[in-house]
Amino acid sequence: MVIKNQSYTARVEDITLDGSGVCRVEGFAVFVPLTAPGDVIRFKVVKVLKSYGYGILEELLEPSPDRMQDPCGGCRVFRKCGGCAFRHITYESELRLKDKAVRDAFTRLGGFSQAPLPILGSEKTDRYRNKAQYPLAVMPDGIIEAGFYARNSHRVVPAEDCPLQPAVFSRILKEVLAFLREYRLPVYREETGQGIYRHVYLREAPSNGKVLVCLVAVKRRPPRIEELARRLEEKFPEIAGVCVNVNPDRTNVILGKRYERISGNMELEDTFLGVRLGISPAAFYQVNTAQAQRLYQLAFDFAEFQGSEHLLDLYCGIGSIGLSAYGRIGRLTGVEIVPEAVENARANARRNGMENAEFFCADASGAAKRLAAEGMRPDVIIVDPPRKGCGAEVLDAIIEMAPEKVVMISCNPSTAARDCNVLCQKGYTLQKYQGVDLFPRTGHVETVCLLSKLNTKQHIEIDLDMDELDLTDAEKKATYQEIKDYVLKEFGLKVSTLYISQVKRKYGIEVGEHYNISQKENQKVPQCPKEKEDAIRAALEHFAMI
Repeated sequence: MVIKNQSYTARVEDITLDGSGVCRVEGFAVFVPLTAPGDVIRFKVVKVLKSYGYGILEELLEPSPDRMQDPCGGCRVFRKCGGCAFRHITYESELRLKDKAVRDAFTRLGGFSQAPLPILGSEKTDRYRNKAQYPLAVMPDGIIEAGFYARNSHRVVPAEDCPLQPAVFSRILKEVLAFLREYRLPVYREETGQGIYRHVYLREAPSNGKVLVCLVAVKRRPPRIEELARRLEEKFPEIAGVCVNVNPDRTNVILGKRYERISGNMELEDTFLGVRLGISPAAFYQVNTAQAQRLYQLAFDFAEFQGSEHLLDLYCGIGSIGLSAYGRIGRLTGVEIVPEAVENARANARRNGMENAEFFCADASGAAKRLAAEGMRPDVIIVDPPRKGCGAEVLDAIIEMAPEKVVMISCNPSTAARDCNVLCQKGYTLQKYQGVDLFPRTGHVETVCLLSKLNTKQHIEIDLDMDELDLTDAEKKATYQEIKDYVLKEFGLKVSTLYISQVKRKYGIEVGEHYNISQKENQKVPQCPKEKEDAIRAALEHFAMI
């Protein structure tokens, strides 16, 4: 029996995505932060629940080979700050952990048997973020500080420099703090609701190094804000503009709904996969730009665009996904709930001369449902939902629109596995999925999934037992099922009766009167892909049919 406040010795067996090692004492699991698989540790149990407990590390008796030599991974506040989870282990072991997390989610929660493609790691593990939000606080000694919240709390850990952020952010933040201290400006206190300045919000355009400075405050013109803006712009030529986000509510939500320009531009411009993008402070934009470009390119590779597709981009943000795919598709429709982001997306389409692109400001579920009811039938749908996943209404609308392919980009493997399972119950097949690490040293991992469907309202795939019908002598040499079995065994591909019929006709083999001909108008019959055509032709040769 594990007892609270008792110390134990054990080897760490596993690690969670929040960086806690998993030990077992007589079969009872105890989670101990800042440990690594393979560590032998002495730890003190601080909380005991019914089936598991929590401990704190007292002594590292035998270090794991996965550990970094620097126990804090080059960050002075790693053990206090709640941002990073894995600065104490090597990046290689972090990738193994994240790859396993993706696989486990799809196996245990999604019920899928196939393994993911190998995780795509980030080329940079430090200084990769283009955005930071620093809460301000008055410390017990009266000094104004900025930093990040401690894990599971709203207690600010002072941190003027974070190894994940661009170095220029640290310099700008120090200047802001010096100004606030110099004039003893009122900083907001959560416990009382008093004060004015709340957060420092910085955003960078990595392609040109320009920075937008946003001060979160309870009023639109906090004291000395124009003077602060002038000082920052004089010292930092990288600054493109200074603005205020107005958040007067007594809440722990960081940003309010209103922005006020103080000086310069309210919008950054970045170049992403060759597309010029305007980014407002309220708009979503992936924080690891370099890795996000690799993520979206992977999604496009999964989709295998042919150049004429109608792409529906749900949760489109400023249009970074859809507009980056524009040269590969024929038509783009985007949906996003944030009005500023939709305006960015429309302006970005105009900025890049992309005329066949339209964007709607609406909730993804409501918009998807309406578009489905209006008869929209996109060829490909890309979804990039928040951590909670797509939701039932979005999935129902996707199923009703019946695209040939769905590409899901998710920041939560668990909800991605759940949503893929729902789609697969409605006729889709999970073709492949892959983890992508956009957030090195943290507990987050992205997943890209490809789901495909041929048996939709756009496609006719009638799997008749044609070998029992009026067959020619050539057809009698092998049944459709025998051809399917051969292709699956030799090439690992599943082919339909429709595809076999198409290839037979191409090589002059008569297939009778039951070829898949629809009686409905405007139906789209899928054409056999080149890879499957070659495999079917090999089968026909094997059975001496051609």
